[in-house]
Amino acid sequence: MAALLVQHGVVLVFAWVFAVQAGMPIPAGPMLLGAGALSGSGQMNLALAVGAAIAAALGADVLWYSLGRSQGTRLLETLCRFSMNPDSVVRDAKERFVAHGVRYVVLAKFLPGVNPLAAGLAGAVPIRLERFLLYASTGALLWAGAWITLGYLFADIIGRVATRAAPLGRLLVIVIAVALTSYLVFKFVRRRRFLRHLWKARITPIELKRRLEAGDYIVIFDLRTALDIATAPYRIPGALEIGPEALQHPYRLIPRDSEVVFYCAEPREATSARMALRLASHGFKNVHPLRGGFEAWRQAGFVVEPVVHVPSRGSTQQRAVDEEFGDAGPLQRNARESAVALPGAHRND
Repeated sequence: MAALLVQHGVVLVFAWVFAVQAGMPIPAGPMLLGAGALSGSGQMNLALAVGAAIAAALGADVLWYSLGRSQGTRLLETLCRFSMNPDSVVRDAKERFVAHGVRYVVLAKFLPGVNPLAAGLAGAVPIRLERFLLYASTGALLWAGAWITLGYLFADIIGRVATRAAPLGRLLVIVIAVALTSYLVFKFVRRRRFLRHLWKARITPIELKRRLEAGDYIVIFDLRTALDIATAPYRIPGALEIGPEALQHPYRLIPRDSEVVFYCAEPREATSARMALRLASHGFKNVHPLRGGFEAWRQAGFVVEPVVHVPSRGSTQQRAVDEEFGDAGPLQRNARESAVALPGAHRND
């Protein structure tokens, strides 16, 4: 890598950073540290290196922001394919975006694989372009500047380490490749087992509608995030909104003999499947993720009802939230803070 960096300089920095911030699962740290070290030794212009990294990061941000504006939250289906833990990463990004607002665009620069999600969500909400560019530029400067400055300050140490490690270059590459391959195989096997459970347990919208019309008692839980509900403020009639964190001890809320259906907005009904597994581990026998989630129910043309949230804070405080979080402020006011126990649920451990 060092030889390539010396040969191609800022062009390689630009291409590498763009690939990383666009979602490719490759490390950015070594490249930016190397650029900083070369700048410290006089072999690369420091300002050009930082400028190329910022421009590349912004280019990737604008790409995903534009796709978010045109495709909305459907973009997440595409983005999750770039992640090692696609389903959990998507939900985590939504929740963090609601918690931090547009500032999450800055934080995402430092979280591997998350930047495309943050930029795509900013476009889907949408955050105003000028506001997005301000925060994206700040994040790019802090992220790239920190890595390159670190390399610049410790250029001598990095140079000595690189020189001593050179004879071990091929062996080091083999060790890293074996470790990475083993990790990917482990993740793949675990994911296949997870999906296998999902395929067996889920229920289709048509089957759920038929059961409800037949008068079967089914408890339906809406697991969508505040961001999902803000972009589609409807629900299946009678569904109860609840967050996964409220189901750590599900028997406190749900009688064990209940038949339960979960629906969410994550790819492959991932959150619903995880909650179904959690309830099964607590002795629940009839728990089903809804195949295709809420979107599948809507596309089938079945009845939905509006979600109504009662503001819990005064208008002055809400204006302060809007000011702090920009266009994402209203999403935070939709966050669910409590769950209501069903009749027959146990209150004690």
